Amino acid sequence: MPELVQEVAPRELTMAQAINEALAEEMRRDPSVFIIGEDVAEAGTPFKVLKGLVEEFGPERVIDSPISEAGITGLGVGAAMTGLRPVVDLMFGDFVTLAMDQMVNQAAKIHYMSGGKLKAPMVIRTTLGATRRSAAQHSQSLHAWFSHVPGLKVALPATPYDAKGLLKTAIRDDNPVVFFEDKLMYQKKGPVPAEEYTLPFGVADVKREGSDITLVATSSMVYVALEAAELLARDGLSAEVVDLRTTFPLDKETLIESAKKTGRALVIDEGYERYGVTAELASVIAEGAFYHLDAPVKRMGAMDVPIPFSPVLEDLTVATSAGVAAAAKALCGRA
Repeated sequence: MPELVQEVAPRELTMAQAINEALAEEMRRDPSVFIIGEDVAEAGTPFKVLKGLVEEFGPERVIDSPISEAGITGLGVGAAMTGLRPVVDLMFGDFVTLAMDQMVNQAAKIHYMSGGKLKAPMVIRTTLGATRRSAAQHSQSLHAWFSHVPGLKVALPATPYDAKGLLKTAIRDDNPVVFFEDKLMYQKKGPVPAEEYTLPFGVADVKREGSDITLVATSSMVYVALEAAELLARDGLSAEVVDLRTTFPLDKETLIESAKKTGRALVIDEGYERYGVTAELASVIAEGAFYHLDAPVKRMGAMDVPIPFSPVLEDLTVATSAGVAAAAKALCGRA
């Protein structure tokens, strides 16, 4: 009798669990890795992403800090320059404003200014994303700022699988990496292999194949794009969804080749639209795929207003799947 092979369902983790697992694995692998931030130890951060790490690694490697983003990041830069690999936890991405000098003028430039003698292998973990009812000072998506600065790498995972693989890569990188996590996606589940893996920076992922239009998306907008692709499919339109995964390094080739294939492109990002990530991506596609495009590249970013506290108003500030589908249909001449 032939032997029956029982298929094992892939292991599923939430994004929070995947990030926690990546940190634990890297801290076990490399004793120079440590975490510092506000409420990262016993509290496990307000989002409970780091829960349990202090019990395994102790308060010497999971360090609760005073409420000082500038101080935390400055300590991280100094530790990185002297041989450690800090993971600096900035609770809300809005407060990167308080650490801009340390990130932009110190960590990003020390390798260049020292003639290659010094480096700053550190990760700044922080958050982005609106529609959490957290008002104007806790809801912004400011990843475009750091994508603009030479010397910094910027990662924006959209799935638990990507979050774990990209974070492990970030910790091992000899350059400073700003790692943005969407606050509303921590409980999003997805398959994550139990075996060791990393994901390279600068390699976009085609989350859905298509032939009529390319939807380029970042972070939470990947799910908006995928939902929009489902809506478009009902109208007979095939949308390809490309997840950037990192805004720097940027995988220009995948963006351009996808746009060449479909002839149309729509770029979706949760950051503010003006002078934002969408403008850079639209420019890359327009230049690289110009003679293959059947319509101008369209972009959809957050509305150019402070994020409101009112749920009704807040929901209007970022792209929705229905809005993306409508814009895509117009680009395809189906409006």
